[in-house]
Amino acid sequence: MLLILPPEQNIKTLIYMNLHFIRQNKELVIDGCRKKRVKVDIEKIIRLDEERRAVMQKIENFRAEQNEASRRCGVLRSQGAKEDKISKKPSPEEINKLKQIKIETKKLELRLEKLEVELNGLVKMVPNMPLAEVPVGQSEADNVVLREMGQKPKFNFQPKDYLVLNEKLDLIDTERAAKVAGSRFGYLKNEAALLEFGLIGLALETLLKQGFVPVVPAVMINEKAMSAMGYIDRGGDEIYKTQDDLYLVGTSEQSIGPMHLDEIFADKDLPRRYVSFSTCFRREAGSYGKDVRGIMRVHQFDKMEMFIFCRPEESVKEHQLLLSSEEKLMQLLKIPYRVVDNCTGELADPSAATYDIEAWMPGQNNGQGQYRETHSTSNCTDFQAQRLNIRYRDKNSQTNFVHTLNGTAFAMGRMIIAIMENYQQKDGSIAVPKVLQKYIKIKKIFSRP
Repeated sequence: MLLILPPEQNIKTLIYMNLHFIRQNKELVIDGCRKKRVKVDIEKIIRLDEERRAVMQKIENFRAEQNEASRRCGVLRSQGAKEDKISKKPSPEEINKLKQIKIETKKLELRLEKLEVELNGLVKMVPNMPLAEVPVGQSEADNVVLREMGQKPKFNFQPKDYLVLNEKLDLIDTERAAKVAGSRFGYLKNEAALLEFGLIGLALETLLKQGFVPVVPAVMINEKAMSAMGYIDRGGDEIYKTQDDLYLVGTSEQSIGPMHLDEIFADKDLPRRYVSFSTCFRREAGSYGKDVRGIMRVHQFDKMEMFIFCRPEESVKEHQLLLSSEEKLMQLLKIPYRVVDNCTGELADPSAATYDIEAWMPGQNNGQGQYRETHSTSNCTDFQAQRLNIRYRDKNSQTNFVHTLNGTAFAMGRMIIAIMENYQQKDGSIAVPKVLQKYIKIKKIFSRP
């Protein structure tokens, strides 16, 4: 790895780079923001950019004039001469003019500084553009179901949801967690804790064969890293911030991406694939009243996340690899699921395309069953890489920005819910998926007296 631009240059470089794209693709950017339901004044960005460039030109002109005046009136060394010689003494008018140039230059420099701060704030509000093949839509209702996979379990009894099952299994304790931490927390106990470790083992065994490098990352990152990943400039209400100006990650994608800040990959090192395990933290802002009970939607949960750095021409293929890896893990567990192509209005700011996997949970919806999201995978193209200044050197020694992608391996709480509901037995016990039995040495979870 090689370091490139000094950190202090990154923000200014980002402004100029993104402004060039916006200038050259104004209508595309306006249309992309509209499709993603993001309100950003692109016309204002272009106006401010035009003013910025005009101010820069004036500063350059003033500096050239100042240099010329200094050359005429200052100390000069004649070509080939051994001694300096003094040119004619500057007139009061010339001295006054030099002073005025310095004053005007300072004013323009201050104006330029303000313009760049304002432009930086606006440019960072512009989201990644959706890929052309992403379905256009406004809400979750416009997402497209691509396929349904697996056989839904058939019960000769009314299936229960995981909270009812838990009453006699003692796997999840939210009441004691509420005493310790408040609502939306829970203890995983007994076999539930073992199931988490089994899921970790299954994910690692499966993904390491595909060249993923295991990582246990930091779960607190600084503002520069979180901002570069594209999660706090517009919104960020779900993110916890500490008094030390560190952010708690809501997914280890936010920690893995900045690992290679300001670095250049060698061509031979791509694609670079990571699988991480971390605790994640989310405020769940805007979701009050939704899944308040239990561990479906909590402030703290463990998660295994896949993350890929790759060449631009490979990102669509790598996105399919992430999706197929998620599907393989679901198939190994024999949990029915469906694949959903998210519409433009549902894409996060960094994402150019996102697929979700929703697991069938037969105990949901009063025992009628319901699909619930357990996995997501996104292609963020070069959006995060530009902000993180992560490049690669190709075979022609040219440097280009990498593309970044992320995908869920397992969100532990939701996967445990899916296992409990799909593998429930008439007597209230839970059969352990066969693929997990070798990791936890248990075939069935029985009710406790």
